Amino acid sequence: MKHLRIVILPLLSVLLALASCRSEYEMLLAGNDGDLKYSTAFDYFNQGKYAKAAQLFESLAAMTDGTARDDTVRYYLGLSNYRFRDYYTAETNFSDFITKYPLSPFVADAMFMRLDCMYRSTLRYELDQTPTTRALAAIATYVDEYPDTPHATECLNMITDLSERLDRKAFEAAKLYYKMEDYLAARVALKNVLKEDADNIYREEILYYSAMASYKYAYLSVPEKQRDRYLTFADDYFTFIGEYPDSAHRHELDVMYNRSQKALGKFTGSDEELELEKK
Repeated sequence: MKHLRIVILPLLSVLLALASCRSEYEMLLAGNDGDLKYSTAFDYFNQGKYAKAAQLFESLAAMTDGTARDDTVRYYLGLSNYRFRDYYTAETNFSDFITKYPLSPFVADAMFMRLDCMYRSTLRYELDQTPTTRALAAIATYVDEYPDTPHATECLNMITDLSERLDRKAFEAAKLYYKMEDYLAARVALKNVLKEDADNIYREEILYYSAMASYKYAYLSVPEKQRDRYLTFADDYFTFIGEYPDSAHRHELDVMYNRSQKALGKFTGSDEELELEKK
């Protein structure tokens, strides 16, 4: 029993101390001492206790409305939620702050922080890209309106990343038809990707899969329809090698082109040459 008392008593002391601290914080949060809340909120913020800081700043916002402290409180409310990685809430905080205090000395930073929250709330390319499109538009508008912003490099990096994500989303969605062996739909979908965005970073792969899809569609067609479809493949082939003559895909497409020419009765080489090219 003596040993148990030695172990339990210190534990009880610690638990009571923790309970006391917790109740002091809760009493402060529920109380009306604005000065103490203000200083304690900054103490928590500087200690990295962002969740508690955010709660105190949010409580303070109801008390400081219309006072000289209000823009500081609301800015640090957003910053606390941002540091706590609650980007959705932080974005709302910064948006409200910008609307309410457009002339505050904090507004320039708040505008960028809002964009950063939007960027961090975007999803992987496989998922819904609505947040990506929204963030991209907002960041591009910000850069256009504030070309001298000190955050220009960060904004351009975000634009590049988000644009590449949208490019991949479009490419992978179109390529899915190719994987499903629906070659006609694949070619149409891949061509549409480039119609909507000719500068898609996957342009080489898109043109490659377009050519492969048109070849396979022709190869699998009934004989009376193969001629026109091989000619379509030839168009895709020349488009590809015209843009990417040194591509790693060049040899494979050369073989396909020679096979299509043989099917059209235009290939002047031998079957052995075709097999050698294939190897």
